[in-house]
Amino acid sequence: MNVPPELAATVAAIVAEGSLDAAARALQITPSAVSQRLRALEAQLGRVLIVRSRPAQATEAGAVVVRLARQYALLAHEAAVALGLEGPGLARVPIAVNADSLATWLLPGLEPVTRTHDVTFELRREDEDRTAALLEAGTVMAAVTSQREPIAGCTVTALGDTIYDAVATPGYLTRWLPDGVTPQALAGAPLIDFDRADDVQSSWLRAQGVDPTTAPRHYVPASEDYAAAVRLGLGWGMLPPLQSKPGLEAGLLVKLGEPRLRVPLYWQQWNLRSPLLTAIRDAVVTAARAALPPERS
Repeated sequence: MNVPPELAATVAAIVAEGSLDAAARALQITPSAVSQRLRALEAQLGRVLIVRSRPAQATEAGAVVVRLARQYALLAHEAAVALGLEGPGLARVPIAVNADSLATWLLPGLEPVTRTHDVTFELRREDEDRTAALLEAGTVMAAVTSQREPIAGCTVTALGDTIYDAVATPGYLTRWLPDGVTPQALAGAPLIDFDRADDVQSSWLRAQGVDPTTAPRHYVPASEDYAAAVRLGLGWGMLPPLQSKPGLEAGLLVKLGEPRLRVPLYWQQWNLRSPLLTAIRDAVVTAARAALPPERS
């Protein structure tokens, strides 16, 4: 059974825009036409594709259609380029990435691709433990993820390990840890979490024999702002070397001690014979491996 590209693109637009009305505006058709296309494809496939929530969400079957729509669009764009047709526009490539990679090495890695290919990137920031879900749902074409096992229909390339050190300012140590970095002191010393799903600081506390639920904490949900909050002394936090090294060398930050935490990262992308996806993967892998130590076996 064939899925018409126009109908698949309509489902993808509903998911991307969050509602049928917003999809209609993006596709420059009426909301009634969007609804008719959706009903036609659901009738053809015999499955519900969209959950009418706010925002609208794809069902498991809908995610397959969304992924197909994005593949249609990418292959159509590359065919137009290969045929020398005028006005193919710029390909849009959505990528899921964790905040620390986005704030450090990913953007310099993507920049060379924009000089050689007609492409725009939609970067979706998500925790590295959850980026794979966006790839599996068809929301993105590629992801920086901590998931080593390939998602169905995807290829995997190791990028390296993100290393995190527990650091704080000298002033913070004077106020909160004057007698040293002891479990008793850490239990009452403020730390900084990225968000409520961030477990990096809690993992380090557990390694110190501290119940992480006892420690007071700030929440700063942006990587650059998170590093700034640590440098300002609001709390201690785990920073990668690319963010902590300048402060450590200048004496503005101090390491609290071992262990260093290592999070292996992988690049997963759709398994398509696409020159654009290949170029993106090669550029990302080059940038990551220049910035990150290799994965520890």
